Amino acid sequence: MKALIVVDNPKRWPLELEGAELVSAREYLVSDKWADLRGLRVYNLCRSYAYQTLGYYVSLLAAARGHRSIPTVDTLQDLRLAPVVRMVSEQLQELIQRSLATIKANRFELSVYFGGNLAERHHALARALYQQFSVPLLRAAFEREDGEWRLVAVRPIASKEIPESHRDYVVAQAQSHFGRPVREGGKRRSYRYDLAILVKPDEEDSPSDDRAIKRFAKAARDLDMEPHLIGLEDYGSIAEYDALFIRTTTQVDHPTYRMARRAAAEGLVVIDDPVSILRCTNKVFQTELFRRHNIPHPTTFVTGEADPDKVVEAVGLPCVLKQPDSAFSLGVTRAETKEELETKLEELLEDSELVLAQGFVPSAFDWRIGILGGKPLYACRYHMAKGHWQIVTTSEKGSRRYGKVESVRLEEVPAEAIEIATKATRPIGDGLYGVDLKQIDDHFLVIEVNDNPNIDSDNEDGILGEELYVRVMQWFRERLDARGSGSPRNG
Repeated sequence: MKALIVVDNPKRWPLELEGAELVSAREYLVSDKWADLRGLRVYNLCRSYAYQTLGYYVSLLAAARGHRSIPTVDTLQDLRLAPVVRMVSEQLQELIQRSLATIKANRFELSVYFGGNLAERHHALARALYQQFSVPLLRAAFEREDGEWRLVAVRPIASKEIPESHRDYVVAQAQSHFGRPVREGGKRRSYRYDLAILVKPDEEDSPSDDRAIKRFAKAARDLDMEPHLIGLEDYGSIAEYDALFIRTTTQVDHPTYRMARRAAAEGLVVIDDPVSILRCTNKVFQTELFRRHNIPHPTTFVTGEADPDKVVEAVGLPCVLKQPDSAFSLGVTRAETKEELETKLEELLEDSELVLAQGFVPSAFDWRIGILGGKPLYACRYHMAKGHWQIVTTSEKGSRRYGKVESVRLEEVPAEAIEIATKATRPIGDGLYGVDLKQIDDHFLVIEVNDNPNIDSDNEDGILGEELYVRVMQWFRERLDARGSGSPRNG
């Protein structure tokens, strides 16, 4: 994606950056050249972002043109809101106190240049502020009251405000955003879109293994999208990509959810989007959703008290108990007797206000139907771990043991299973989901709808092979094109 630096007056811009074109704000706003050009990343470095100034309109029109603007109009509004500044101050309280501990004065201003600060001791704080306020050139004001520092204001700064002694550092920081290393063997290819793939190396329950990630990356390149493997520490630079594909375990109270929210707010095409994460990671929500939309599911009872009689009356014995946010069979247990049920309810309620109880449905395997964009993508039988009633079992030492994964052609899957799985995802979203079902004779019950479903090499891709990865990447490409930034480049 081409980078464009927009400033009030290019003649006063002190920096020259390889890989970025410099243009005046007025030219960007009125010239047909920029209005019709697609696939731009716009760095808005105007002197002011106040309402109806040139800087404000640059970010506003960039959004309308399908350009990727940094900062966005939403970020500009956040800079003006005192409650947002106070909230950020509270979130970063420990980091602020640690970073400013040696400051003697009662007021301090911190310059943030593309997420960094010249002083190493303030770099972590600068990065955290950039993660909250994605503005290339920023100045944060802090005041100390009763011995404690707090953030009181955040404002953008003009290039002319950069001290001469800071220029080399700012150039280096900016260049890291605009320039990327040349590939071995020749000139770097220019791709239409930049796709961030969020991974966590060495994660035990990663939804995709290394080989699968490489296949996703290849499919992305074949569709003119450049893949970039990123980590949670790259939260602050997420606005520089066009799309985000999360391939690490998601949770609501977790940085993955905040990353998804930030990406969605910045206009990226996202899997898993924050709404899907919210709806899929809570089983209480899904239970109500299934009831409302008449999706067949096991008999379920939600309780907030360790009353085994009510649970037995509702779902019978044996039964399965689940914490609302359980995953990978953790926080899921089975009770055979009323005494065991009471004990396990008490244990689960120590960590959660609510517990789900479901009637136990024995089976040799669970169906997993992968759904993408409202259509079936793949199907598998997840067999139970040997000697266990779940597809995964955890030893006392914490090691996991999984059952066999058997890929099945979609045309060989019972039509009712496909229909119910597809129906179950409609109230959740349009992304990528894995629907787990139990089969009882010729009927099916939805156990849960998972965001972030596993796609591992030689497992879920057993039937489609490389085509599975292409279809997922095609989902991104179609939505990137549809948002208005996918027309062929001019020139």
